[in-house]
Amino acid sequence: MKTLQELVTEKKAAVVIVDVQNDYCHPEGSLGQRGADVSGVAEMMPNLHRLLDSARAHEVPLIFIQTFHEDATDSEAWRERSAGKSSSVCRKGSWGAEFYEVEPAPGEIVVNKHRYSAFINTRLDTILRTLGIETLIMTGVSTNVCVESTARDGYMLDYHIVMLKDACASYSREAHDMTMTNISGYFGTVTDTSEVIQLWDYSRETAALR
Repeated sequence: MKTLQELVTEKKAAVVIVDVQNDYCHPEGSLGQRGADVSGVAEMMPNLHRLLDSARAHEVPLIFIQTFHEDATDSEAWRERSAGKSSSVCRKGSWGAEFYEVEPAPGEIVVNKHRYSAFINTRLDTILRTLGIETLIMTGVSTNVCVESTARDGYMLDYHIVMLKDACASYSREAHDMTMTNISGYFGTVTDTSEVIQLWDYSRETAALR
């Protein structure tokens, strides 16, 4: 069984940032306006920023996942989920679909998706295999829906999954914790941002001594 150090340093890893967008994260976004508790997002954002800064310093690839919805992708089944309440979320070209407090740097990858999982009808798998990625370090929102759906599909496609419990957010603590239990039991490893950053730092320090 691979250790966490092997997964995030020896197995080529990428950080996947799922749906950190205004409609999902901002108090004035679509979900916040409907009463969703977005306080978990505020709690996790400092950790996510630390992780992104460290990943860039260590040249770990970042892959930003951005949801867009439009008439062309709104099937009947999709429109009817949540009793139709989600029809206004992340509409293509809207403020709500823009990134929230994060911004891909020039050359960093953005993958657009139209369903919960970032693997469904997207180019994500092709990109990961082209880069030789073996481990997905999962972050973003919401923990129990889009992040977990992407992590599950990634595991089914034979990627190692590392879920960062303090760089993901849901709209309830119970839902967030349930995903961590599920991932650690069946789909991957659960840890936190500090542990991953320390392992990246340690890997660089030991490499410099060789």
